[in-house]
Amino acid sequence: MTLSNTANTENLANLEEQVVQLARSAREASRGLASLSTRTKNAWLLRAAERLEEGRAEILAANRRDLDAAAEKGVTGPMLKRLDLSGERWDVMIAGLREIVALEDPVGEITEMKVRPNGLRVGRMRIPLGVIGIIYESRPNVTVDAAALCVKAGNAVILRGGSEAIHSNVALAQAMRAAALATGVPEDAVGIVPQTDRAAIDVLLKQDQFVDLVIPRGGPALIRKVTETSTIPVIKHDAGVCHIFLDASAETEMATAIVRDSKVRQMAVCNGLETLLVHRDAARTVLPEVLKALHEEGVEIRGCETTCEVFADAVPASEADWAEEYLDAILAVRVVPDFETAVEHMQRWGSDHTEVIVTRDYANSQRFVREVNSSCVGINCSTAFADGFRLGLGAEIGISTSRLHAYGPMGLESLTTRKFVLYGEGQLRE
Repeated sequence: MTLSNTANTENLANLEEQVVQLARSAREASRGLASLSTRTKNAWLLRAAERLEEGRAEILAANRRDLDAAAEKGVTGPMLKRLDLSGERWDVMIAGLREIVALEDPVGEITEMKVRPNGLRVGRMRIPLGVIGIIYESRPNVTVDAAALCVKAGNAVILRGGSEAIHSNVALAQAMRAAALATGVPEDAVGIVPQTDRAAIDVLLKQDQFVDLVIPRGGPALIRKVTETSTIPVIKHDAGVCHIFLDASAETEMATAIVRDSKVRQMAVCNGLETLLVHRDAARTVLPEVLKALHEEGVEIRGCETTCEVFADAVPASEADWAEEYLDAILAVRVVPDFETAVEHMQRWGSDHTEVIVTRDYANSQRFVREVNSSCVGINCSTAFADGFRLGLGAEIGISTSRLHAYGPMGLESLTTRKFVLYGEGQLRE
């Protein structure tokens, strides 16, 4: 074995040891977390907000290092914007911590209490999942959001952000850990993998002895990597190929407003509109005005043959466009012959994220809700409402496109499970 090979082997062994210890420490911390009072967890959240504000200059300096490194690599536009913690994003992140304080703690809630014929009372109590691994890309504010939600729900969390945000993520996690020490929360309730080596992910995904759930958030390559490698249960937070279907009865003014808000309001988000489907009866009446409004906002229209006929500034779409999550000022548009074809298109090309119908036909609206089984389905509203805060959850750790355990925006309740509790008075099974 050469010296180089020896060094590589030693580095891999050190990395593996570090990740295993991180997972073991998180498991130990989770045991103490499960019994913490709501008051203690809320005190930690408030102190975390204070520590972040106190360290704002240092954290933003670390964030600037990540931004500069990304720019040097040629990262631009929405992808670079996702990395930026400054301005409104910082304010929203801090406000989010305080909003989570106000949320009801689900841990310990007992529901579905029933009395059996023998007098035994049986209910379900919410308990933490245990240790949750979050593997994510780009957005460093996820470090704070994920830690806050997991710990409020009584879970320890192991964070592994992308290499493009390593300095930001470490700085944020250190502030959260410092706040834990100051408030009686186990410091290792928040752990972060400080390595950018992708081998760390492979090691983490094999720690089923210590980690109870893995949640990946990112592009198709990351999701595929995690689901194929993990020996730990996975809840996917996959791409957002979201659709709006303009039914034959759609009104031009409403359709224009909804499509515009869904696409233009914020483009680099998973609940943004990526494909517009239009009933052929609305193609020459409603569609031109909708596309004109988008075009004036700088949105490129990639359309089917009919779309290009009714809107001269459209460019021909390829089949690949139907499955694309652009996260940019591009929209795929297809005119379909009927309701059934629109639903079939969503089922074939969608990602089970969010679909909306714009219609004045009550029967079609109800049929849409029954037949389309994405995690969020809407009638006459923006796709932007597929968001935990907007849906009344207060906050979310992401939007699950897996159908087991949790589906759609995941708030505090989705980060718990339930155990059976039995209240007896000496009952025996005879």
